[in-house]
Amino acid sequence: MANSVHPFIIVFVWLSEVLLVGCNLTEPPAKPWREELTVIVAQGDSSVDSEFEQQLVTLFAKQLQVKTKLLPLPPDKVTPALLKGRAHIAIAGLRSNEAGGLRFASSYQTVSEQAICNDPPQRMAGLTGKTIAVVAGSAQEAALREAQQKLPALHWAARHRQTVPDLLSEVSAGKLECTVANEVQLALARNYYPKLDAAFDIVSPSKLAWAFAPDGDEALFAEAQKFFSLIKQDGTLRRLLDRYYGHNERLEPIDSVTFITKAKTELPHLRHLFEEAAALTGIDWQLLAAIGYHESHWNPLATSFTNVRGIMMLTEETADRMKVTDRLDPRQSILAGAGYLQLIKEQLPPRIPDEERTWLALAAYNQGLGHLEDARVLAARNGLNADSWSDVKKMMPLLAQPQYFEQSKHGYARGGEAVVLVETVHLYYDMLKHMDTHEIPDLPATPFHLKLPGTNKFRLP
Repeated sequence: MANSVHPFIIVFVWLSEVLLVGCNLTEPPAKPWREELTVIVAQGDSSVDSEFEQQLVTLFAKQLQVKTKLLPLPPDKVTPALLKGRAHIAIAGLRSNEAGGLRFASSYQTVSEQAICNDPPQRMAGLTGKTIAVVAGSAQEAALREAQQKLPALHWAARHRQTVPDLLSEVSAGKLECTVANEVQLALARNYYPKLDAAFDIVSPSKLAWAFAPDGDEALFAEAQKFFSLIKQDGTLRRLLDRYYGHNERLEPIDSVTFITKAKTELPHLRHLFEEAAALTGIDWQLLAAIGYHESHWNPLATSFTNVRGIMMLTEETADRMKVTDRLDPRQSILAGAGYLQLIKEQLPPRIPDEERTWLALAAYNQGLGHLEDARVLAARNGLNADSWSDVKKMMPLLAQPQYFEQSKHGYARGGEAVVLVETVHLYYDMLKHMDTHEIPDLPATPFHLKLPGTNKFRLP
């Protein structure tokens, strides 16, 4: 029995091999892209950047007539995944200035990479004494590597499982000396952290582009190049950039501080009403809340000199149309405002995509459907897209000029006011969407204001 092996040992070795093989298993290669387009997106990123990039790839998939599969990965895992064939494309906001072993399509956005510090240095050399952190594998780290070629003493920590907004928050709180972000990331972050400011551009601007494996399918790469050529020529790319980024710098620092404070203290008393209105109309409750803040700062007693009243600042005509008996009642005001916006959306031409329909309807909510139609006619006459808000908003202010409103069907309008409303509401909407849920709790449905006994006056609780 000296050469025999105990059965238990055989089973143990066999199980060990099975477990070892199981631990080394990797994701299977992506299916052929004509069956399913596998796209790498930034893991854990719900930013405006991510929404914009996913909108682009949705349009691309529509052009190809294929379905998509999103593969969330941290930025530093993108290159290995592409080289192993786990995905066809990466759309994770990559800097294409230096290929780094990958192949890039035409750039869709050019942005400056900026040093952001809580005690900003005057020159690049001043960064060498700072504690710097950036997202591992990000465009910002790629920019720092380029800067390091001229400034070898430059060092930084590459953070995993964090995003650019996370690091900007740390800088704002004084927990981190410096980070790097691009100009649009900083513009949005400054609405939350008004004291943030850029020290300087650290290198040449990043040319953001989709990444492909160097040995990837030539036909897919050609389709991507064709796609970007088309959306640049027909204005689609410009309109998307305007939709996602054109409103980011509209708030002054004091305004953003006030908004965030009220979102945490006053909005919770009203959230259940905005959610009820959203359930009835299909319009996001955060968008309805953003409208309410722009109109009244969530003050149920708000009254203007023109006698528009309540949280949604309803005119008497709109209130009558929507069967409102008390414009100062928060529930009636919010439900009526939401219902009126939905009614306008339904009257717009059915060909208009929903994401454009919302902003066009909001302009009409402010100035009336007739004046919006006048601006759309002007847009068409000037070779612009009458179904796109980013084009129509260029025409809206012209409705206050005699050479235009005298030729328009519905006459004079304060069109510039509508542009300000839409762009500001858009920004409030983005801010509410990206605030943590616990920051805006849904408090019990208690009255937000009460009538004083025997009077028609109101008091806050």
